[in-house]
Amino acid sequence: MKLLKQIALTFRLIKFERFLGSLFYSFQRDWLERQYSPPPTPTLVQSPGGLIQAEARERGAYCQFERAELEITFLTPELVRLEWKPGKPPLPYSIAKQDWPEVESHLEQAAEGWRLTSSHLKIEILNDGHLKFATPEGQTLREELPPQQLGEMRIHQARLRPEECIYGLGERAASLDLRRPKTEGQNIPAYRMWNYDAGGVYTSGTDPLYLCIPVYLGLHRQGSYLVFYENPYPANFSFEATATASFEGGSLCYYFTSGTPAQLLERYTELTGKPPLPPRWAFGYHQSRWGYGTQAAVQETVESFIQRDLPISAVHLDIDCQDNFRAFTVDPDTFPDIKTLTANLAARSIQLITILNPGIKASRKSKLFQEGRMQNFFCNDPQGNLIVGPVWPGMSAFPDFSNPDVRHWWTRQYEYLLDLGIRGFWHDMNEPGIFALWGDPSLPSHATQHSMEGRGGNHQEAHNLYGMLQAIAAYDALREYSPQIRPFVISRAGWAGLQRYAWTWTGDVQTSWEGLRQTVPTVLGMGLSGIPYTGPDIGGFKGNPSPELYLRWFQMAVFLPFCRTHSANNVKHRTPWMYGEPYLSLIRELLRLRYRLLPFFYTLAWEMTQTGHPMVRPLFWLDPTDVRLWSVDDAFLVGDALLVCPILAEGVRSRQVILPKGEWYQFWDDTPVGDSETLTLDAPLETIPLLVKAGTILAMEENQQLILHLYPSSEGSCMGQVYSDAGDGYGEWRVDRFQLHRTGAEMTLTWQSEGNFEFPYHRLKIQFHGIQPQQAWIEGQDLPILENSIECDSCEILFSKTM
Repeated sequence: MKLLKQIALTFRLIKFERFLGSLFYSFQRDWLERQYSPPPTPTLVQSPGGLIQAEARERGAYCQFERAELEITFLTPELVRLEWKPGKPPLPYSIAKQDWPEVESHLEQAAEGWRLTSSHLKIEILNDGHLKFATPEGQTLREELPPQQLGEMRIHQARLRPEECIYGLGERAASLDLRRPKTEGQNIPAYRMWNYDAGGVYTSGTDPLYLCIPVYLGLHRQGSYLVFYENPYPANFSFEATATASFEGGSLCYYFTSGTPAQLLERYTELTGKPPLPPRWAFGYHQSRWGYGTQAAVQETVESFIQRDLPISAVHLDIDCQDNFRAFTVDPDTFPDIKTLTANLAARSIQLITILNPGIKASRKSKLFQEGRMQNFFCNDPQGNLIVGPVWPGMSAFPDFSNPDVRHWWTRQYEYLLDLGIRGFWHDMNEPGIFALWGDPSLPSHATQHSMEGRGGNHQEAHNLYGMLQAIAAYDALREYSPQIRPFVISRAGWAGLQRYAWTWTGDVQTSWEGLRQTVPTVLGMGLSGIPYTGPDIGGFKGNPSPELYLRWFQMAVFLPFCRTHSANNVKHRTPWMYGEPYLSLIRELLRLRYRLLPFFYTLAWEMTQTGHPMVRPLFWLDPTDVRLWSVDDAFLVGDALLVCPILAEGVRSRQVILPKGEWYQFWDDTPVGDSETLTLDAPLETIPLLVKAGTILAMEENQQLILHLYPSSEGSCMGQVYSDAGDGYGEWRVDRFQLHRTGAEMTLTWQSEGNFEFPYHRLKIQFHGIQPQQAWIEGQDLPILENSIECDSCEILFSKTM
């Protein structure tokens, strides 16, 4: 009892200390901002003025206006970079590709200015600074107004069509179509470009969130396009009659490309980087909780999963595993032998992930703080004074990740945890978030100084980059110290290009049906912003979901790239068995389905390294001309094969879905559906409505057997591929491609392989859906057909005959 009272007293003292620190910091931040904020913005708006001259350049054109310059550079015939000067040029943190093949372009004078053309794009440059982007056939895709300058602010506008939909801007608690309010009758929302700690909980309409990216996709009846602003400064976006972007600093440097949504993501990720292939275990189930507290609690949780026959691939440790919440530490009292723990987990193919926050406790007792302070690695004010703010360890200093020497220093810190067997890292509070009683919960935006690769800058420019720069350091650490494995990093904050280094999650979403509903458009918008690997805290972060809510959330999450349960420390333990039956059995079956689908998920991940297409896609991805699909944000595609229709309200036992054109099968009973604008699907508690596109070969695995589920179209054709390798590292690989053809009453399945990795399955099973074959042969020999399926060795080509 005496010990419990002492612990409670210590906890109250820590909370009081944090309160005083937050109070002090809030006053200090406001004082610093008053000292170093720029003078008031002038009220005179400046436009480019008249066009004086235009001249052709090797890859585009240079245009001189009375008060501005415009450089237009084609990177490909469909992708163009535009920069209005003057303005501070951006550092190329987001840009993955610098060398582009030659592009032919042609500049000619037109009636109202000049016309610059490539083989795929026409750009009209009008005498007052208007720009028009059109297809080679002359269909206008986008019309931009002359940019405006208001002091350091850059304002950019483009006219929008009445039916035009806008998607993207990174992580948003909004509708998929950013022009559509979440609730009828509300105004069209505006969006802030400033990575923001939502304070423990958010729901629909909260803005901004943790990961803001100034990229959006426009879709209208003449086509679709993508615009990416290479400007990390704080900004405001709105999409009413015009798309308006107002940046508080930097230059107006942006990229434009047109094409189908798939083509847009291909070019955008060619520019900012395609995600590398993650380790295969990352697509398994992850269990997390703020509140495990001890090594014994982690071991007990893992044993409970195993005893209950619940598949699991990773356990995540929150800040309570650290020594007084300090980064790169493990509490020796509560985790006395973590190296043995990681080894035991690894023997069961379970990985241990630990959290890391960027704030370093400002204490003379901290070796890490002393190292950073002596080398001037932390953020300072313009007078060279250290800026400290309260986070979990107490008053803390923040590394300046825009200094390459700091990133290298930070990279070295991961070695200790890697030696302990930690397999991946979870970056939290890296907007960076700071405990403040009021105002912006981050570093002072004008007073905080950054290296910016040696050229200097303040937190206005560095803030949105901060989380990604930390992720770069972690990724480099894993590549350097563990070159035989693929890095696994999760980052709450980031910017354009984060996909090259880290996964993310949707943060502290509210535990409610509204939080569940919001997850679908948030994940879809992230994918359309180039961030494909994401998922929610299953059940929401702070709260106790009802058994029904948790089950429905789980049903959706098993089809998302990142499948993890996580929760706050002041809620009930959230594990599948806490809800009893029938929920435990239903969740067990969902997890088994997730693991059977691993070949499908892993192949999509490999395809993403080639194309940049997100795994989770909006329904309009299949047919961008189908206006019915443009605003659907309560269902999603996984690849092009699965259509997932989650249940997003309490007590619902059926739902409607707007069906993309074509033929579909119901996953659970093979019922064929199609040629219907809307479809009503049954949704008993134990089932999530799920459809499979006709023409799909859906790869699954079970008991070391690869199972190909064939869902032929009415013409009888099917195709699919399966990527395989060791599941980690950078060794040999293989791709198996399957195609089903129909010739009269016969169907032929062909199998072609590429690569040197040995086929990793003992047998191949072909499961037919929608057809019933009467006979099957391999090289003239009969094969038995059992339960509408056949089995064969892994090195043969299959021939089958249908009814």
